[in-house]
Amino acid sequence: MTILVTGGAGFIGSHLCERLIKEDYNLICVDNLTTGLKITLNSLLKNPRFKFINHDVVKPLNIKSKVDAIFHLASPASPNHHSKISYLALPMATMLVNTTGTLNCLELAKRNHARFLFASTSEVYGNPLEHPQKESYNGNVSTTSPRAVYDEAKRFGETISYYFYRNEKVDVRIARIFNTYGPRMLKADMRMIIKFVTQAISGKPLTIYGNGKQTRSLCYIDDMVVGLMRLMFYPNTKGEIINLGSEKENTVLQYAQMIIKLTGSKSKIIFSEPLPENDPLQRRPDISKAKKLLNWKPKTSLEIGLQKMINYIYPSSSDLQLAQREKAD
Repeated sequence: MTILVTGGAGFIGSHLCERLIKEDYNLICVDNLTTGLKITLNSLLKNPRFKFINHDVVKPLNIKSKVDAIFHLASPASPNHHSKISYLALPMATMLVNTTGTLNCLELAKRNHARFLFASTSEVYGNPLEHPQKESYNGNVSTTSPRAVYDEAKRFGETISYYFYRNEKVDVRIARIFNTYGPRMLKADMRMIIKFVTQAISGKPLTIYGNGKQTRSLCYIDDMVVGLMRLMFYPNTKGEIINLGSEKENTVLQYAQMIIKLTGSKSKIIFSEPLPENDPLQRRPDISKAKKLLNWKPKTSLEIGLQKMINYIYPSSSDLQLAQREKAD
């Protein structure tokens, strides 16, 4: 069985590629390296079952070999307005990869009679008026805010995917991915957790936007990969839209306090800037469908996941502490 992963050199994509190779699939990774790094695939490049193609999926995909399933993960994903590789810094690329790029991937799936998974996002719910968010919730999204280049592109990517499901009979499913963290997150992304860890380790103040009362639910990368694979390969998932994420919700301020405690840092917390426009105040998925259809829920505790993240960024941090926490979990 041959699997194609777009955005396979990215954070989630590279972990997914590793897992697929371990499961003995033949794998084609497509990435134009705008936000991904080929170095994340170093362990796979010499594997005879792995092929890397440097290509922008906004252009047609001319894959000659038979493809049985397509994970379409390609897209900038960071919302940080200070990052040079965020979707705010790459607005046109973000809109095109989730619309034209999605169309090209679906055309390939149709030609190959392949399964197709579109990696959507919790951002389709916008600044939600329903909490927690169920898949049936239509969202509260601005079409003209700076974040719309990502939010609305993902929403339209879902629309294209469902058109192919209804009208072209393509075996489609949609994953709405909530906040995910873990090793290989790029420092240049400046996501919340990697920013807090970097600041704490260097002794700098942890900078929070707004008052810190906005909430997020964080899912560890290993759990997310399992969810994506089950959504692709489990029976009775055709046509399904499923939330993947953690039900454990904390405020941004609480995450900052956790990082300071786990790193033993003496850093202070400062409220540096106003909350960015249309930044969601609450974010937590209802994962009832994932539990029912995929027998899935995150298994990695927040404390262990954060310690693994700290060890990745700062390798000399205590492996003994992590081992003790895993044993106690």
